[in-house]
Amino acid sequence: MVGLAVGDALGAPFEFGLPGGFSRRFPTRDAALRDGMCGGGGWEPGEATDDTQMALHVGLSLAAHGGLEPADVFRRFRSWAADEPKDIGLQAEVVLTSGLPWDEAAEDYLAHHHLAAGNGSLMRAVTGAVFFAGEGTTASTSAARALSALTHADPATGEGCVVFHELVRVALGGGDPLAALPAALALVDEAERARWAVVLAPDWHPDDATEFNGAVWPALGSAVWALRSTPTFADAVCAAVDLGGDTDTVAAVTGALAGAVYGLDAIPEAWRDAVHVPLPGADRAEEYGPWRCADLTALAQRLAQAAGGPS
Repeated sequence: MVGLAVGDALGAPFEFGLPGGFSRRFPTRDAALRDGMCGGGGWEPGEATDDTQMALHVGLSLAAHGGLEPADVFRRFRSWAADEPKDIGLQAEVVLTSGLPWDEAAEDYLAHHHLAAGNGSLMRAVTGAVFFAGEGTTASTSAARALSALTHADPATGEGCVVFHELVRVALGGGDPLAALPAALALVDEAERARWAVVLAPDWHPDDATEFNGAVWPALGSAVWALRSTPTFADAVCAAVDLGGDTDTVAAVTGALAGAVYGLDAIPEAWRDAVHVPLPGADRAEEYGPWRCADLTALAQRLAQAAGGPS
């Protein structure tokens, strides 16, 4: 969860930029570690975006109820959207402000929009993945689809979250998520599996993407590529930001995966100290934020313990 927020904050100032923007600004590893939390584009240094904010709202609901209550998660999302966050995805905004019930709003969006497979449910999936990691593949897979469907009803998005949940579950159990990719793909609905297999293949590169990385397929494919092609947490998230495009989300998803693989201590201390998350729409004043590293780890512990998973 800290990896999510760190990747999110690193990528935010470079969103919609060209490839190579991060490495041009920080040409050495030392420069990136020292100054990478640079801020810009309306973001403070170390400030995480809607990716982490929505993940926290999912986590707070799971912790409060000891399980998934979709109507409550949607209520929290709607309160968050009404509280004027700095950034909100176009699809999420339409769904959350439609006035339709929680179990109809995303389906209505899908019925009226051709492009509905954005990465907006993948970006927030880590809290659900942490909570359900200890409950096994079946429960985690079901929750991944249900959480995604609250705002993103396109089947491709839910199946991407299924893969992500399984990779996090394997990593938190001490396994290798890259080795688990074939098993994770086997969980994907057969109608969606072939397209996911392409972007998760060992020889796939983000340059091969046929969509902007704001779509769910290249977003997760790029995160897996960054994890596969680098040796450390820092290298993985820097590589993700350097891809350009939807840098905050691709780096957030990468950071979540890399955090699950490498652990908290592998995240550079300067980045952990800088990261902070305002939380519009929170139920209580003390949850409004800004959330910092210790708060994120405390919630992660609550989620793991509430579900009986690894702590």
